[in-house]
Amino acid sequence: MAKWGEGDPRWIVEERPDATNVNNWHWTEKNATPWSKDKLRALLGGFEINDDGSGIRVSVTEIEKLEGESSANNRKGKLIFFYEWNIVAKWKGQLPGQETPSTGTITIPNLSEENDLDDIDVSVTVEENDAQAEQLKQFMYSVGREKIRELLGVYIRELREEFSKGMILPKKDSDAKEDVASKNIKSGFNRKITIDPVVNCQTSGRDVSAGHKVDVVTITSSENFQCEAHALYEALTRVEMVTAFTRAHVKIQPEKGGDFAFFGGNVSGKFQELVPNKRIKQTWRLKQWPEGHFSVVVMEIEEKEDHTVLTLTQTGVPAAEEEATRNNWKRYYWDSIKQTFGFGSFLG
Repeated sequence: MAKWGEGDPRWIVEERPDATNVNNWHWTEKNATPWSKDKLRALLGGFEINDDGSGIRVSVTEIEKLEGESSANNRKGKLIFFYEWNIVAKWKGQLPGQETPSTGTITIPNLSEENDLDDIDVSVTVEENDAQAEQLKQFMYSVGREKIRELLGVYIRELREEFSKGMILPKKDSDAKEDVASKNIKSGFNRKITIDPVVNCQTSGRDVSAGHKVDVVTITSSENFQCEAHALYEALTRVEMVTAFTRAHVKIQPEKGGDFAFFGGNVSGKFQELVPNKRIKQTWRLKQWPEGHFSVVVMEIEEKEDHTVLTLTQTGVPAAEEEATRNNWKRYYWDSIKQTFGFGSFLG
């Protein structure tokens, strides 16, 4: 295979006048947070329902809280979206013949790519419990929540179709009119992934959680990735990229002493050492392991002429779980990283 900068078309960008991301090979990211805030405020701030049959009128008067972030990412011509929002809005409503409106709050705590539109929580509360407020609350639950979800669906659709325009560049020598809409895919992160189950580890019938020792082993492995060292390091430490290959919400603080939790909390630990593009050391455990038992994982990253090698050493793995742990690294880390970011494709 050609060396970087010596003929490999995936790494050559100078053939474009603007020298940018030929064939959409590299991971690129576009911050969608400011656009998303404006879009969500415009959609929800103008929310109003007038029911002609009952004469009920309800409208949003204020977006009290809009916290979160969003981004659009391009890898190998596929668009992957991340968004996570917590929204609180004020509403008021009135029944026919009533002089004073009732008021309340709409809360949307989980607008994210992890949840299907129908699964997004929309809670409604009232400030004063009287007959009018209770009727309006029931109306909002039966009618208003679905209308709000429809507006959230507009945001998601426009994030994917409008905001992301121009992120996928025409490929070299390809038809610029190629329909890229088919490559604008949902991230699929709402598909819950559970790593292989691990039973409580015991030695001679004595559980380590009771203060007894457990037989442990050391796991070592080596994987080749078709990328530069910095790209692999970022795939293991950047929240957007970790979310992409784990296909689930993650918690990660890539700093010494920082916590991480992947796969719905099935994998967790702390970072002990971070040397950018070279080394990651962390405590690491599976949720099913005996309480308080952690292994130590060291990932050494070494960039070669035409690929990058990751060498993993994991000490303190319960002996009974050696094979399952090896398989989990292979399946849910290395293979998933290669598939998600294209780091597994070698040219002959």
